[in-house]
Amino acid sequence: MEAATVDKIRVTTRGGLEIDVEQRGSGPDLVWFHGLVGLAPTEPALDLLARTFTVHAPIWPGFGSIETEERIEDMLDFALLGWDIVDALALDTPIVVGHSFGAMIAAEMACLANRDLDELVLIAPYGLWRDDLPLPDPFAQLPFELTELFFADPEANATKLVDSGVDLGSDEGLAEFMVRNSRRLGTAGKIMFPIPNRRLSKRLYRLEVPTSIIMAGSDHLVVEGYGAAWAQAVPHAEVVTIEGAGHLINLEAPEVLATAITDLLHR
Repeated sequence: MEAATVDKIRVTTRGGLEIDVEQRGSGPDLVWFHGLVGLAPTEPALDLLARTFTVHAPIWPGFGSIETEERIEDMLDFALLGWDIVDALALDTPIVVGHSFGAMIAAEMACLANRDLDELVLIAPYGLWRDDLPLPDPFAQLPFELTELFFADPEANATKLVDSGVDLGSDEGLAEFMVRNSRRLGTAGKIMFPIPNRRLSKRLYRLEVPTSIIMAGSDHLVVEGYGAAWAQAVPHAEVVTIEGAGHLINLEAPEVLATAITDLLHR
């Protein structure tokens, strides 16, 4: 598959935060909010979506080169920042797609301003909690354990992680990984630690925009059973499961994911 041309821009939000954004493609505006590992060096799912949409992929504070994560403290900060990014990009009612913890933020954004987006797609979403089905803790994993959690087939997909250019077998590479991972998980932990329960379920009644939920059938993080929880919480949502893929479904099954998103948005 030929990769799409990626333009990298930097916007400044009304709150004064600088945000890096990757843009590709043409067509209706689609904002992609990434998950726990940030944007990978290559994102084939976004390249495929760019054949139909103009894809805007912001990088959350703590996940890129701009060290502004201390400005973000809680879920409201994340959700308002998401809308500030949309405003800074001058987008009018875009499609919003969130993955992993980015899906939790996207759902909160839609609950706050459900008339300001066209459609909502949540992929392997955090945000709900079942006491009878506790989720694994991604913050307590060693580097080599992360691939076991992220992929259905970790051996075949480990090099697709955002740190694929880091040699985890060397002391220097491991140290670099730990610094990057500390920033990423430290930022995500503000809304996910010790459990990713920020009472989103109490606000989902406000989610009136057309909504689709995409679950990964072999997800070791947002495990089987949470698709049903989302279906119950958002009765009008369409829930589909992609079998044979893990939490990083965007890297493990990009063609299937991009097709599912496109089909759901054109139903």
